[in-house]
Amino acid sequence: MIKPILQGAALRHNMLDVDPESPDFLVWWLGQSGFLIHWQGAYLLLDPYLSDSLTIKYQNTDKPHIRMTELAIDPDLLDFIDVVTSSHNHTDHLDGDTLKSLIKNNPGLKMIIPEANRQFVVDRIECAFDWPHGLNENEKISVGPFKFYGIPAAHNLLERDEQGRCLFMGYIIQFGTWTIYHSGDTLWYDGMERLLRQFEIDVAFLPINGNKPERRVAGNLNAEEAARLGCEIGAKLVIPCHYDMFTFNTEDPARFAAAAEKIGQPYKILQCGEKWRSRDR
Repeated sequence: MIKPILQGAALRHNMLDVDPESPDFLVWWLGQSGFLIHWQGAYLLLDPYLSDSLTIKYQNTDKPHIRMTELAIDPDLLDFIDVVTSSHNHTDHLDGDTLKSLIKNNPGLKMIIPEANRQFVVDRIECAFDWPHGLNENEKISVGPFKFYGIPAAHNLLERDEQGRCLFMGYIIQFGTWTIYHSGDTLWYDGMERLLRQFEIDVAFLPINGNKPERRVAGNLNAEEAARLGCEIGAKLVIPCHYDMFTFNTEDPARFAAAAEKIGQPYKILQCGEKWRSRDR
């Protein structure tokens, strides 16, 4: 199994060894689509999957979720989180085991979700109905220093509830002078690049595992599409994700690197548990 570059208590120490006055922000990749963002003393956790719930759920089935990378950190150690997100209801983006631990250990925690998924979220994590902050496309909300904009995602389709609200979303997040984009799980849909280009994105976190029906799960951008989308939206940097978690649904990040280099798209490939500083862009 792949071992994170930092793990457990050592990773926690690294996360807390920060300068709260710095104008730069920090990023840690925690596996799959999970990222921790630090900016001026505030911590934002994007779509964390920090358990073995899917491996346990699908063991002894015809679709085993065999883990490729060791757990970066037990969520019980993350007792300093201000905001957490879920982009949609799939367990690797809305993990009850992870989120219940975070809620228990962070009394002031706030959560951002697609409004269409509120009842599902409440049932899964057993929280009060009005506790999560819900967003839809073309809506924005500020939580602490972070401003969130709702962006539709297509996984595989641009699905909506009976009220027309997005079931799958990405988030544009602005703080200080910075703008980042966490796409959640998505394919490239018509008009996506025009929608995103207006935000002048500094860092885009994009999946690269692709869309292969034989996997029997909803698909994502592949390595080449993620590189090209980053270029089309004018992202100053792309950090790929959604690989090296499950053996049946992964991709070699070297393919993304080759595609990005071919078209001149700046990128950074992180190891699980690795820290990246915005000044290194």
